[in-house]
Amino acid sequence: MSTPFEVIVDTPSARLEPDALLQRLPVDGVGAVVSFVGLTRGTEGDAKVLRLEFDAWQEQLPKVLHDLAVQAGETHGLRAVAIAHRIGSVEPEEPIVAIHVGSAHRGAAFEACRWLIDELKQQAPLWKKEVTDHGATWKAGLG
Repeated sequence: MSTPFEVIVDTPSARLEPDALLQRLPVDGVGAVVSFVGLTRGTEGDAKVLRLEFDAWQEQLPKVLHDLAVQAGETHGLRAVAIAHRIGSVEPEEPIVAIHVGSAHRGAAFEACRWLIDELKQQAPLWKKEVTDHGATWKAGLG
């Protein structure tokens, strides 16, 4: 009997806790977990980053993240995906995004994790404003 595929999606407006998300990842049949955690950098060029502000199409964001996780699971034969992206204001060194991929084997987990962050940045209905000591700028594109 094969292990069912499970997806966990979160879009917190308060601090994202990657370790807590990882603890929710089912590990039945999993031989490898690969994680990606994206943080707000403290500098951009010669500017000091004060915060990033993420606006989202809040009704669609969880659906898009879920659909990406399902596609990664089907493509890479995964056992589980836990994925979360902050909305609202995120200060330097705080987590923005966390992705945990559980697979029977490490190769599929690494490939799927990389694919997920790349596709999230292309498809997730998120918009980012960078606020620095030089001013505020909306960054082009999604994610």
